Amino acid sequence: MDRIRVIIADDHPVVREGTCLLLRQEPDLEVVGEAANGEEAVQLAATLKPDVAIIDVAMPGVDGIEATKRIKTLCPPIPVLILTAYDDDQLVFALLEAGAAGYLLKSAEGREIISAVRAISAGESVLHPAVARKVLNRFVRPPAKGTKKEPSEELSERELEVLGLASRGLSDQEIADKLSLSLHTVKAHMGHIFNKMNVSSRTEAVVHALKQGWISFDDATEDRQLEDA
Repeated sequence: MDRIRVIIADDHPVVREGTCLLLRQEPDLEVVGEAANGEEAVQLAATLKPDVAIIDVAMPGVDGIEATKRIKTLCPPIPVLILTAYDDDQLVFALLEAGAAGYLLKSAEGREIISAVRAISAGESVLHPAVARKVLNRFVRPPAKGTKKEPSEELSERELEVLGLASRGLSDQEIADKLSLSLHTVKAHMGHIFNKMNVSSRTEAVVHALKQGWISFDDATEDRQLEDA
């Protein structure tokens, strides 16, 4: 079984060691590096090429936002999971702008953290529903008539359809059911989308597509409105 290789960056030794211990108890997870600040995290990411980088926000020197930006610039395929004590709206937006694939609070249970690592390593989103709604409110705007941009690298009509459904929070299986496709086909479409957009998670893909106007306001909010009703 291939293990998911993880690096962890946190300036608090107790928190870092506790997270390492938690992950090392799982047979499919392997902690390959630890960092006490953002600069060390970037160096580890560039050297070790992990499958997932877990990054704290408030660190001395290079903070989590800057570290995420640098990691995504140097190693775009590495998904970044933010594990922090802060849930300020502007901080969430800045981290997602920087390219974070997931965002969890340190109050999360151990099983949630483990599940999040597995999920973002597979390209899934890891956002609390409340955070996901903030993302929609921040990035989704009804495009003015005639201003919708085309994808810089051509996405097929089916890929745009899959991405639109992903923006509603549907899982791969739910997308497959809705489009009468196999799960394997949907995963293949998501892989093609990631490659064309040079991203490593559906969070990054959806945020970018919303900002560029590739997904309409109705596409991204339809199921959310039903959920909130």
